Amino acid sequence: MKVRTKSIAVLALVSILPQFVSGQQKRANLLFIMTDQQRSDALAIVGKYPFLKTPNLDRLAKEGVIFEKAYTQCAVCAPARGTLFTGCSVEYHGIYTNAFDKLSSIPMKTFDEILVEKGYYAEYHGKFHSPDALKKCYTHFSDISDYKSFLANALPAPAAPGKGEQINPDFKQLYRMNPIDAFFDGKLKTTDEKGRPVKFVQTEYHGELLIPAKYTMTAFQANQAIDAINRAKSVGKPFSITCSFTFPHAPMLPAKPYAGMYAVDQMPVPASIKDDMKNNPYLDANGRLGKSEYSDPVKIRYMMADYFALVTEIDAYVGEILAALKQNGLDKNTLVIFTSDHGEMLGSHGMREKNVFLEESARIPLLIRFPQAIKAGARVSQPISNMNLFATILDYLGIDGQRSDGASLRPLIESAKSDKFDFVVTEWNFRLNDLVPNYMIVKYGWKMFIPYSATSKVIDALYDLEKDPFEMNNLLGNNPDKVKYSAKANELKADLLKWLKVTHSSHYEGVLARQL
Repeated sequence: MKVRTKSIAVLALVSILPQFVSGQQKRANLLFIMTDQQRSDALAIVGKYPFLKTPNLDRLAKEGVIFEKAYTQCAVCAPARGTLFTGCSVEYHGIYTNAFDKLSSIPMKTFDEILVEKGYYAEYHGKFHSPDALKKCYTHFSDISDYKSFLANALPAPAAPGKGEQINPDFKQLYRMNPIDAFFDGKLKTTDEKGRPVKFVQTEYHGELLIPAKYTMTAFQANQAIDAINRAKSVGKPFSITCSFTFPHAPMLPAKPYAGMYAVDQMPVPASIKDDMKNNPYLDANGRLGKSEYSDPVKIRYMMADYFALVTEIDAYVGEILAALKQNGLDKNTLVIFTSDHGEMLGSHGMREKNVFLEESARIPLLIRFPQAIKAGARVSQPISNMNLFATILDYLGIDGQRSDGASLRPLIESAKSDKFDFVVTEWNFRLNDLVPNYMIVKYGWKMFIPYSATSKVIDALYDLEKDPFEMNNLLGNNPDKVKYSAKANELKADLLKWLKVTHSSHYEGVLARQL
């Protein structure tokens, strides 16, 4: 009997061991999908643009949770990514503007560095725009330079440009210009007064990229991510895979079949395109006063058609990435996050690009799916920041004890309300204080912009987003009735001061001293 008992015990232990090992391997995975410069309303499910086709992203939203009021911590690529990856304020991680992506190091770890330390396998594919030191944790890594090498080897040198065509400096391939392209009428100076070439600016290029669809940057980046998913299944570790799409950022050059998908004459002109901005701190932001094409109701439709075409192409490849996850049997145990680093003005207020606190620039899409823990079809209407994603990822993957300036969104997702998310702060601390506002705070339909010193001449701004969703009526600044709104302005200022204190900002005293 003793022998039999011992045999049963051994057999029991043997039967448990594979389950234990398997359990270790079944720690949840992460698939992080990010676009560059996608507005929060550039999703069909939001409902603003009935013509827009994003079926795969819509399905992802329906299978998880959509955040209706998600904001970027900074409406500039590199600072926003620094916050996304570290969960820290821009002032703390130190990547103040795009040029700072060359920093040799930052004082904290990214979520991927932490995950790798905890036994995860990590890959990153697509636009990085972050310090090179942060790449070291990835087993496989590819970025825009890899795509350019691929394209140069995959396609022959382009033929001589025909009428209305030219070679785009980014891709070294032909594209057909449309009327909002800076070269369309042939009047743009290509050399300065001394005969030197004018510096290439991505935002000047609009039209149809004349290459086959399978060679676009979006296709390349998606295929790299799909290869990563196929590799990860056999690694024997939980994984973190990032697909960082370069588009719909400029140059806005979709290829067929996406180019021409949306009829130019059916594009809706932004309601604020003719805003005179006379009581707005962004009167000349992004060269607005010298770029009349972005306040032209005819020309802006071309930009919109190209932009939405790029969004739909991304959506198609997101569908392929999610299909690869399912085909490998990984969809049930993978936390999927889709977001963007910042938005795009797209003609609102007669402006292009981002860099400002206006809704089109500062608000971003955010979708999260995790079948194990997130109820399908959830919606969150409270304002949140992408600074919260770091803590959210580590929370759902069971990793605690990591410093963050944000908080996990999990309580908000599961209860639809949390006192931790009463307001959101966005910052832009790189520019000189007398040029632009430095802080934005949003709270329950109210929004304020202020600089971080008492002496700045920058106009303060306050908007009632419920009554003024297009931010055309600044209740502060030179508004003769601004005293009526001083209580609300000071309430928001008090919340901003709380945030500055929690994040140990050096600008606390400057904001405290500013009179509204």
